[in-house]
Amino acid sequence: MRPITLPEPPGPSLGVPEIFEGGAYSVIRRAVIIGNGFPGSENQSIGLVRALGLGDKQVLYRVTRPRGGINEWLHWLPVSLHKKFDYIIRQLLLLTVRRRKLMPAPMENGGSVGLSSVLEADVKQIVTMASETYEKEGPLLVVASGRDTISIASSIKKLAAENVFVVQIQHPRSQLHRFDLVVTPRHDYYPLTPQAQKQIPRCLRRWITPLEPPDRHVVLTVGALHQIDSSALRSAASAWHDEFAPLPKPLLVVNIGGPTSHCRYGVDLAKQLSACLHGVLVSCGSVRISFSERTPEKVSNVIVKEHIDNPKVYIWDGAEPNPHMGHLAWADAFVVTADSVSMISEACSTGKPVYVIGAERCTWKFSDFHNTLRERGVVRPFTGSEDISESWSYPPLNDTAEAAIKVREALAERGWRLRP
Repeated sequence: MRPITLPEPPGPSLGVPEIFEGGAYSVIRRAVIIGNGFPGSENQSIGLVRALGLGDKQVLYRVTRPRGGINEWLHWLPVSLHKKFDYIIRQLLLLTVRRRKLMPAPMENGGSVGLSSVLEADVKQIVTMASETYEKEGPLLVVASGRDTISIASSIKKLAAENVFVVQIQHPRSQLHRFDLVVTPRHDYYPLTPQAQKQIPRCLRRWITPLEPPDRHVVLTVGALHQIDSSALRSAASAWHDEFAPLPKPLLVVNIGGPTSHCRYGVDLAKQLSACLHGVLVSCGSVRISFSERTPEKVSNVIVKEHIDNPKVYIWDGAEPNPHMGHLAWADAFVVTADSVSMISEACSTGKPVYVIGAERCTWKFSDFHNTLRERGVVRPFTGSEDISESWSYPPLNDTAEAAIKVREALAERGWRLRP
């Protein structure tokens, strides 16, 4: 089998003195990440910043929403409106219990939402920082990911266009000119395909975004961005050596997510997965199973009940430290549930065999994502008849490094560059 070539992290460049390259004002030395509190989204921004060589010069801000109760049903609202609505509800609740002392109203981009320990993404603060430090520190790279970050990132671009370069990860659905660059998976453009158009009633087509094909400011990827490259895997292999090196080979890692609106499943898939695992245990030396925060208890209970007593199987209980990086580094093969684009993308960046279960349950653009991976030979369906000791490979997904190249090219067009 041919050796697998993994993407390398960014290396230092020789460069020339800044005075000959447009001066200090053209060099980007720092980055601001706008997150939404969800690891799957924030990991993409952090991964891109790391690939650009600014991992040691990043600051994370978060757009936060009120949590709990009726708020879990209000995520379709714009963040600022959601916070004001939450404030009104809380005031009404206070009045019903006859409390006279009013709580302070939340600010536009932050404030009293029960998350005071989180660094809230404040447009004015970030714009002021970008403007006041421009002469000393140069331009500011802003990387955001997720729907809730769109208004913040676009406002920063609008108010500090001369001092920032804004990258929005995941498709913002409309008005792409609000950003300097948009990085999004190809399957986000699935609504424009003939197959998708047949599924959309003609009267609704104008409301299903995106409405136009990608332009030159859009960078298309296969999957999600992440932090996995050869350097990260080497570090994880060293850090987890004592725990994983003694395990009998081959090591099969099973990553289980949770149902989504476009990939629905429950106990039925858990039973199917358990049956398939019984089918491959004879060819495995060890099996490590991990659940995500989205995994329903009824799903995890089925898996645990079926495999907890098998000496070959270890089920991570959620206690720290999280072995995820160790799994990526030491696994000989992966089984991943079809719901998580992020988990699949990370596994497919290793070049090791990746088996997916539940892809037939995915609909709309997520079905298109799985079709693309199968056509590329990157994944195979998990049937339970596999011989895990027989390895196979493919060109690893390299989306993060390729997106970083596009960012560098876009910066160069503007006359800017990243620090050496």
